[in-house]
Amino acid sequence: MILHSLATAFPPHEVSQPECLGILQESGALAPLRGRSRELLHKILSGDSGIFTRQFCESDLGRLFRCGAGELHSHFEEHAPKLASEALQEACRRAGVSPTTIDALFVCTCTGYLCPGLSSHVSERLGLASGAFLQDLLGLGCGAALPLLECARGHLATHPGATIATVAVEISSAAFFLNDDPGVLISLCLFGDGAAAALWRDSPGSGGFQFGNFRTLHQPAHREKIRFVNSDGRLKNQLHRDVPALAAEAVQHLFRQSSHPPDRIVTHTGGRDVIRAIEERLAAGPLEETRETLRRHGNISSPSVLAAVEHCLAIRPETNRIWLSAFGAGFSAHSAELIRTPNRAA
Repeated sequence: MILHSLATAFPPHEVSQPECLGILQESGALAPLRGRSRELLHKILSGDSGIFTRQFCESDLGRLFRCGAGELHSHFEEHAPKLASEALQEACRRAGVSPTTIDALFVCTCTGYLCPGLSSHVSERLGLASGAFLQDLLGLGCGAALPLLECARGHLATHPGATIATVAVEISSAAFFLNDDPGVLISLCLFGDGAAAALWRDSPGSGGFQFGNFRTLHQPAHREKIRFVNSDGRLKNQLHRDVPALAAEAVQHLFRQSSHPPDRIVTHTGGRDVIRAIEERLAAGPLEETRETLRRHGNISSPSVLAAVEHCLAIRPETNRIWLSAFGAGFSAHSAELIRTPNRAA
């Protein structure tokens, strides 16, 4: 499966971490919290979190903390199809193809639920053929993008010559939650909205990257340390302090199964402490593209690893081998490789 184009999309409302703190304070949303909780938010949002800005679909962040479950669902239903479609439209533009030529569309998300799924909404917006295969992957959390690509690879193997589209999209602001749980508070300071889309074929065209060597690791014994839970119809992120160490250990385990030494290692952003833990475990130098993606956008969940790949290819066009890893709810972790192909039929 050969990458033909990759594109991201972010909403227009950009907020710095100190600005986010100011919005929370002015909204009155912090009033019910204990003093220690307010101190924690102030420490993260005004300190060195590794995040400079995040982007959100909602212009008034304070409003989200006054929303009930139904309003937050509507927020997801309004913005997820739009953001996903923007990313895929740009991927089509970069590849020089019309969305009408897409044969299959795979979409992943964990920050909302629609039936029919997001793939139906995106297909309608972009005018995909009525016979295009549509598939939605739910419940895989921040690590979903790589299993999504493996599913697309399987479909392409049975449909040679097809054009496959993949989209990872998260409206993290539809899952914003506020209480005195430190994991909830840290999540509030990390996550942003975003989408990443890619087009894939089984021929290189003008040259591209082959996706392969997918590996996965599941550790359900740690499920309660990172997952969404339902709280009166709202999504509440459960986040344990062990997650950085869990992620680093899992990534190291998967890295040992890589086929060749990579030019670059690109991972899901997670957060500052997660990136530090992975860097220490791998001892392979700084994860510069991952760090920069976190700095610009925060943790955008499933699209983040592909956003970091896009940044890598923009600043390091000479790159030939990229090792990818993403991780999250489950606890689960996944890896894969992108290897540049020559300009010939695959």
